[in-house]
Amino acid sequence: MADKGMLTKAQLAQAEAEAKKLKIPLRKALLSLGMIKESDMISFFEQQMRIPYVNLNSYIIDAKILALIPETFAKTHHVIPLFKAGDIITVAMTDPLDVVVLDELRAMTKCTIEPVLTTETDIKKAFSQYFAAGASIDEVIKKIDSEEIEEQKIKEEDELSPEKMRQAAEQAPVIKLVNLIISEAVKEGASDIHINPEENMVRVRYRQDGILREASCLPKTLQAAVLSRIKIMSDMNIAIKRSPQDGRFRLKIEGNQIDMRVSSFPSVHGENIVMRILDPASIMIGLEDIGFYPDNLSQIKSLISKPHGIILVTGPTGSGKTTTLYSALSSINSVDKNIITLEDPVEYQLEIIRQAQINVKAGLTFATGLRSILRQDPDIVMVGEIRDKETAEIAIQAAMTGHLVFSTLHTNDAPGALTRLVDMGIEPFLISSSVIGILAQRLVRKICPSCKESYPPTEKVLRELGIQDLSGKKMFYRGKGCKNCKNRGYKGRLGIFELLLTNERIREMVLEKASADGIRKAAQEAGMKTLRQDGMLKVLDGTTSIEEVMRVTME
Repeated sequence: MADKGMLTKAQLAQAEAEAKKLKIPLRKALLSLGMIKESDMISFFEQQMRIPYVNLNSYIIDAKILALIPETFAKTHHVIPLFKAGDIITVAMTDPLDVVVLDELRAMTKCTIEPVLTTETDIKKAFSQYFAAGASIDEVIKKIDSEEIEEQKIKEEDELSPEKMRQAAEQAPVIKLVNLIISEAVKEGASDIHINPEENMVRVRYRQDGILREASCLPKTLQAAVLSRIKIMSDMNIAIKRSPQDGRFRLKIEGNQIDMRVSSFPSVHGENIVMRILDPASIMIGLEDIGFYPDNLSQIKSLISKPHGIILVTGPTGSGKTTTLYSALSSINSVDKNIITLEDPVEYQLEIIRQAQINVKAGLTFATGLRSILRQDPDIVMVGEIRDKETAEIAIQAAMTGHLVFSTLHTNDAPGALTRLVDMGIEPFLISSSVIGILAQRLVRKICPSCKESYPPTEKVLRELGIQDLSGKKMFYRGKGCKNCKNRGYKGRLGIFELLLTNERIREMVLEKASADGIRKAAQEAGMKTLRQDGMLKVLDGTTSIEEVMRVTME
């Protein structure tokens, strides 16, 4: 540092003497003497030593990773493991140049050590949050010292001032608890975390494979602190409790970056909070892995390769429309195409693709944004949702002037999308000349492979399902329940689909303002499989169960 002009030789000599006297690292002596700032130290390591700095506040560390290094060693040498990739462990250290500690870490873990820099303050805070907290949420609650948060143990959240709520939210036991709730949800593959205040407790639920399940119950006395902690992380106003708020934050769990989209909503017993877990790894899957059969897959690939037209994806909230659209865009994304999206909100960021988020307060709606997008020389446009006549008309104009447009509609099936556009007030001739395909979809849970068993269906069930011939295959499948699926019998999800390709007959029916039932019949005659039919093929494959298909479809 002296040769970089950060220190004089006299200062360096003084610091070296101090370090020798107190038997502390030179870095620590320089900081304690005030000769350099912590920011200068970070800059030196990053620029000169090529050792990156990490902010531990943006990490949630799994208990299995913490267990790789003994707590006493970690606290003695100010190190903490962050994540493991293969046989490489990334370890945050206040002194990443301490070769003795690095050698000891390699010896005890039998792994390569990748050191990164952290600060004394950050690592002490991490110790108080993580160590002795690697158990279940219920065990962590029991270990919280009642005296630590006694001041905040007030049943009515409104009795706390914003300052008191902030103090409660920043205590180590509360931070520890919230981190554990989030990390367990991510580890178990949940898509959402629900924090639901009740009269005498706070219920924590995870949505896994589309179904909510209770994870734990928190004491009512922790409500104010836990909710305030989540709101602070999400950059919400903790003083506002009677109006809905939205926020988001980003963190790292086992080296993977996770985005959290947070919504608060006032309820009778306190603010209800839902956190949507946005894991880029879960969305970036190919069309081949979503659940298409080969015939539908080839039709979809042909459809998204068209030079112009509108492709609609329909289904209720949570039916996987975003995953399908992102997978389709990713499969045709390249540097020679200008792809622009308008979303509400932007859930995942895609390379090369230009993504924009609507902002009603600033005047950026789907309709106004779409008009501007068309002046950006796009080849392909994705509009998050067609909600009104204006947006639909602009999307149709874009398709008719040489653009490929992707969007979504909230209808129950594919034929219903065509009649929905007519109901919006769109001229039938515009619909028939611009819409080239509609994909309706649902998500069904997959049978757990570890406890999958076969069973013969009854004749009554077969008659109810309209199955006349199983071609000699008289066995269906279900999951018994095991530890791998937490006794639910299901693990993971896949899509069932209904793909309507517009042909001359269907376009004529749209012009005639035919009913959805009539259009459905014509589409089936042309080879379209309904959602129920596609689902039943997956039942016969042993991928899912009859109950799942019946749950998500209506016929």
